[in-house]
Amino acid sequence: MHGTRPLLAVLTFFAAGVAVRADDPPKKAEPERLKLWNGNAPQGDDRFEKAEAWITVHRPEKPNGTAAVICPGGGYGGLVTGAEGHGIAAWLNRHGVTGVVLEYRLPKGRPFVPLLDARRAIRTVRANSTAWGIDPAKVGIIGFSAGGHLTSTAGTHFDDGDPKSADAVEKHGGRPDFMILVYPVISMGEKGHGGSRTNLLGKQPDEKHVKLFSNELQVTAKTPPAFLAHAKDDKVVVPENSKAFHDALQAQKVPSKYLELASGGHGLNGYKGPMWDAWQAQSLAWLEELKFTPASGEKK
Repeated sequence: MHGTRPLLAVLTFFAAGVAVRADDPPKKAEPERLKLWNGNAPQGDDRFEKAEAWITVHRPEKPNGTAAVICPGGGYGGLVTGAEGHGIAAWLNRHGVTGVVLEYRLPKGRPFVPLLDARRAIRTVRANSTAWGIDPAKVGIIGFSAGGHLTSTAGTHFDDGDPKSADAVEKHGGRPDFMILVYPVISMGEKGHGGSRTNLLGKQPDEKHVKLFSNELQVTAKTPPAFLAHAKDDKVVVPENSKAFHDALQAQKVPSKYLELASGGHGLNGYKGPMWDAWQAQSLAWLEELKFTPASGEKK
C-alpha cells in the first residue's frame, strides 16, 4: 500500500488542474537579444569597426502582425533603454505589437553610425518576419528625444535594400512603414538640441551635414506616415522641432498627426500621467486609422 502513495500524489496533482493542458494558451516568448553586425559594424564610406549594435525582440502573446523598432533617447551620448525602450516594448506587446528595442551605437561625431544601425534593425525584422509573426509591410519605428531624431532620420534617409547582396538581411528594404516620434529632436539647426548635434555631428559640424540631418528639410512624398507628440512647455527640445517636421509632411501630403500636449516638459512628467497616457492612446488610434493595426476588438 505504501508503494501506491507516490502514484496517488501524482494523480491528485494532475486532477487539481496544475498540469499544463494541450488547450492552454501559449506562454509569451522570452525577450531575445540579437547582434546586428556580428562584430564588424559599418561607419559609412566603406569603413568598418569592431563594434556591435543590438536589438531585443519582445514578442506579444497574441501578435497582430505589426512591429516597431524602438529608438531610446539620450542625446546621442547615452541610451535610456528602460522607460524609452523596454517599457515601450511592454506597452506595445499589450496591444499585440512586437517591440524591438534598438541599442544603437553612439555616434561620437560619426553621423551615419546610428542610421546604419536603425536601417539594419528594420531589415532584420523583415528578414525574420515569418518566424516572428510579422507582416513585412507593417514594420514601423518609434523614438524619443534624440531617438526621435534617429526615427525621423530613418524615415527620410532610407533605401530599398540590395537584392544582389550576399547578406540575406541586406536584401530587405530599410524604409519604415510608419513613424511615431515623441518629443523628438528633428533639426540640427538653431531650433534643435545642442548636445545631440555635437554628439552626432562633432564640435565643428560640416554645414553639409547640418542640412542633411535637419530632417524637416529632407521630407519627400515617399516619407512614411508619422505621428508626433510634444509638450508645449518642453524647454530641452523645443516643440518647434515637431511642428516643423509635421508642416513638411503636410506639404508633401504625407499622412501625419501632431499632438500638441498642454504640459509635461521633456520626458512628460517622468513617463507617466495624463500627457503620457494621451500620446499612447492617440498613437494607437492613429495606427488603427491607417490600418497598421486591427481595429480594437477585431481579431487578426
